[in-house]
Order: sequence, then C-alpha cells, then structure tokens
Amino acid sequence: MRPSMPNSTTLGADLRALRKSRGVTLTDLAQRLDRSVGWLSQIERDISTPRVEDLQQIAKALDAPLSLFFGTAPADEAERGLIVRSDNRRVVGGAEDGLQEMLLSPDLTDDFEVIHSTFAPGSQRGAQQRRGTQEVIYLISGTLDIWIDEQPFTIQAGDSFRLRGHSYRWANPYDQPACAVWIVAPPVY
Repeated sequence: MRPSMPNSTTLGADLRALRKSRGVTLTDLAQRLDRSVGWLSQIERDISTPRVEDLQQIAKALDAPLSLFFGTAPADEAERGLIVRSDNRRVVGGAEDGLQEMLLSPDLTDDFEVIHSTFAPGSQRGAQQRRGTQEVIYLISGTLDIWIDEQPFTIQAGDSFRLRGHSYRWANPYDQPACAVWIVAPPVY
C-alpha cells in the first residue's frame, strides 16, 4: 500500500493557484503527468487526494518544492484560511543557498503571496534570477546586499525595494541573519 497525502481543504486550491500562476492549463499539466484532465480536476476540486508520488511529479512539472503540497498548518476551524499563527507557518522552497522561506499567507488562492525569508550569515545566490512578477520586499532585520539588473545596493533593516521583472541576486556577507517580508504577485510557490 502506498502512502497517501493527508486530506487538506486547501491542497486543491493551492495546486490550482500555482498552476495558473505558472500559466499552465489543466490539459498541459495532465499531458506532462501522463494523466487525465479529469483526474487532475478532481484533485484541484479536493474531490480526490493524490499519493505522495503524484505530488512529487506535480511539483517537478510545475518547478515547485514538494513541501508546498503538504497541506496547511493545523488551525482552528474558525481560523482556517484567515489566520496563520507564527508557529504554524508552512515552509516553502528549499533551504539551499542559506535561504529559508515560510508562507505568511494562509494559502495560495489570492492574486499575491506573502513570504518571510531568512538569509543566513555568509549566504548568497550568485546567479541572476528573473521572474515575471511584481514584488515589494521589506527588510525587517539585518543587512542584505542585492544586485538589481546588476546594479549593487546594500539594504538595511527598515529599507524596502521593488522588483518588476528585474533580474536580481543577493548576498548576506554579514555576521547576522537578514529577515525580510516579500509580497509577490502573482504567487510563485
């Protein structure tokens, strides 16, 4: 018997929002997975629950971290979809490059997402990255070096910056972690 994903009231909505943010149709994703549109539609409508192996394939097809699909954090029924307690945030992305990211949004069903990022001391992402998004980033603590379209900036606690499809890379060569809040539209996770 294969392990299955625990039932989540937002897995389907998160999957649909992620698929749409990537500009992928149901038909395209079904073809990439060698599955039927009906099967995928049932998952997106929370009628069916995919196996872990299915989620691995979906994550790969949408270039997303598998951790994103492991449901929402426990919440009281009245709070579900509205409140995210600090000790119940969902980890998104990997911890590669010394970057840890957590979802502050209750789910991925909005036109934007809010991410809390912690950049470890001495960490960096040396390769330029570009996303078709609009982003506003507020540095809560620490100091962060960022290159926007290869123009260097040093951002300190209390500063903010915007990315509108710009290429960027970052580094934290400092002794303290840097923590930031990112508002990203459309969602990338």
